[in-house]
Order: sequence, then C-alpha cells, then structure tokens
Amino acid sequence: MSCPDCFNGHVHPGSPQGYITTLRGLNVYVAEPASATGVRGIIVIIPDAFGWEFVNCRLLADRFAEKGRYRVYLPDFMGGHAMPTWLMNSFRRLKKWDTLSDWFLKPYDLACILVKVPPFLLFTRFTKTWPTVQSFFTALRSNEGLHLPIASVGYCWGGKHTVTLSHGYNVDGRPLIDAGFTGHPSFLTIPDDIVRIRVPVSFALGQLDVLNSGRKAEYLKAIMADKEEEGLGEVRVYEGAGHGFCVREDTVLGDAERQATEAEEQALTWFEGHLSRVSY
Repeated sequence: MSCPDCFNGHVHPGSPQGYITTLRGLNVYVAEPASATGVRGIIVIIPDAFGWEFVNCRLLADRFAEKGRYRVYLPDFMGGHAMPTWLMNSFRRLKKWDTLSDWFLKPYDLACILVKVPPFLLFTRFTKTWPTVQSFFTALRSNEGLHLPIASVGYCWGGKHTVTLSHGYNVDGRPLIDAGFTGHPSFLTIPDDIVRIRVPVSFALGQLDVLNSGRKAEYLKAIMADKEEEGLGEVRVYEGAGHGFCVREDTVLGDAERQATEAEEQALTWFEGHLSRVSY
C-alpha cells in the first residue's frame, strides 16, 4: 500500500561526506567514521521512495557512521527508478488553494504525478526488487560482512525489505542481518510479515501515519509485544508524527526535528544492544 504521504516532505540542507562506489554490482553511497579502523559493523540503508541519491538519506548515513562507528552502505536497490525530489513540490501544491496560481498549476502538478508515480510503483514493486536486495545482502554476508555484524535500516519503501530480511534468511548458518530498524514502513502485510520475524527489529511509527494507524498499528504492536518478550522487537510510536517523519521532516519545526533525531537514536541504541553481542 502507498499513499501521497510517501512522496511528501522536505529536502534537508547539507553536503554528504561519503563517497560513491560500485559494490556487488550496485551503485552505492558509502559513509565511514573518521577512524575507519574502528568500524564496529555494517549498516545498510534501504531508502524511501526518493532512493539512494536523496540527500536526506545520505546525511543520515553520515550520522550513523560517525555516531555509531559503522560502515554504512546506501545502495541503489531501485535500479534508477527512484522518485525525483522535485515531485514533493507537486504534491505540496496540490494541497494549496490560496492563490490563483495554485488553481492554475493543479493540472500541471497532477500530470507530473501521473507520469512519475505509476512507473515507480511498477518498477520498484517488492516482487521485482526483493531478489536484488536479497542477493546484495547474501554477497555482503559472505564478503564484507564475513567477520562483522550487519544491520538493515529501512525507511518507508525500504521497511518491507528490512522486515523481510529478518525472516530467517541465512548464508552458511549466518543470518543475512543481525538486527533491523524500520521507520514508518510501507507495504507491510500484517500479521504475516510480523509473525515471521526471527531477527531483532525495532519499529519507529508516527501516530498520524495513515499507513500504520488505528487498528493496523494496534495489531502490529500487539504482535510485537510477543516478540519483545523474546528479545526480538520493540515498537515506539511518536506522538503527532506522520508518515516520513524519520527522513523528510520539516527541520524548521522543532518537534519534527526532535522526533527525527530521537528516531535516529532509537536505531543506534537498538544496534548497540544487539550488534555488540555478535561475534564472527
């Protein structure tokens, strides 16, 4: 399931400090801590609809690398079919009716959306992209992650992939990931995706997220309560936050920026508690 909120949000200021390379057949943005010799593990970010080139996701990768001393990979799992960031403006203007230009621009914005959204949904559907994600993590575990713990961070579009990675897939008895974190995931099938979790996963949900609200959120939390007892999960709901708050929040709004920062710390704390126990 997808909705307009998957394509709404704000582009953040900043200059990513990592570098671009090719890894396991994919273009990848790589962020590393200042002291590369102190790398404690690998984090792979599976992004939201705006993909691996989205500056917000690259800045997140930089912060995870520096704060947690992880090597962070942000691959192009979408094969070049990510949504363009300028489309945020079209979705934003569709909600405005204040001026005459707002009215006149409606057909243009709607045309932009109709041109971009259906191809995105077609080319990045889970059944098409999951084999690429699974193949990347399989190769990563056998090579760069042979002696390092691996975590997956999935936002929105990437949430379904991160949860699926936690279902017990492995290479030579070693799980593809040792822990996962997902912020405002999309496309989840509940309860099936949740009851199959075998690797610790932390969820950050927005109280106002239309994709995970009401009964669906309560159902997810109820299932995850059993996982929490097994040490396999946690769910935190951020009051007043909507879909996309972990990645595309409006940094002008103090509460929104604070909640996004808290979600970052939630992920880092979760990984500190679980990856530090892993030894290969």
